[in-house]
Amino acid sequence: MMLRRAFINVFGGFAALVVAASCSAETATWQLGTHYDRVTPTIRVGASDDIVVSEFFWYGCGHCYTFEPMIEAWKKQLPDDVVISPSPAMWNGPMQLHAKAYYVAETLGVLDPMHTVLFKALNVERRRLNSEAALKEIFVENGVAPEDFDRAFNAFGVDSQVRQADARARSAKISGTPSLMVNGKYLITPRKAGSQANMISIAEFLIEQERNEGA
Repeated sequence: MMLRRAFINVFGGFAALVVAASCSAETATWQLGTHYDRVTPTIRVGASDDIVVSEFFWYGCGHCYTFEPMIEAWKKQLPDDVVISPSPAMWNGPMQLHAKAYYVAETLGVLDPMHTVLFKALNVERRRLNSEAALKEIFVENGVAPEDFDRAFNAFGVDSQVRQADARARSAKISGTPSLMVNGKYLITPRKAGSQANMISIAEFLIEQERNEGA
């Protein structure tokens, strides 16, 4: 209960920051190369006309953990033509395993609540989750049947999604998390943006730019 209350408090605080970021997006001038970068070549991120914002994250990243409530609050404000697409980053074995956990949860239809559970497990409870057995344990603790986890964990489709996520992050030249990519064209990082709130402001600026170009 304490963890849940703390998360709600954090969520509320970051929701206010998202509102402030949205307002600042209307007045700030963001410069290519200074505040965000061009992704070359452009990465294909979807077949529809939606504007796709790829969110590169890692469950074990503390900055991603604090960014997630901001992303969730932002999602509720976005128009119908914008889609946020989480994309787990991986540059070592444990990260690859955690990326697989994301797609297992998605495949099993339990991404909500497992997305939050996995973030909390690594950042608050300090569980290592560095093996298939450890991941299976936390999924079973949260109501997933052992045989269902085994089937999803070993599914070809899950492995394929992990490979695609890895290729997407490599193509975008992701070197840290969290990072945002707008429509496979523009990369936003905390270092260049200056803050997580600015990352959302820049994303909104680029979303509007993409919308105008497609009009």
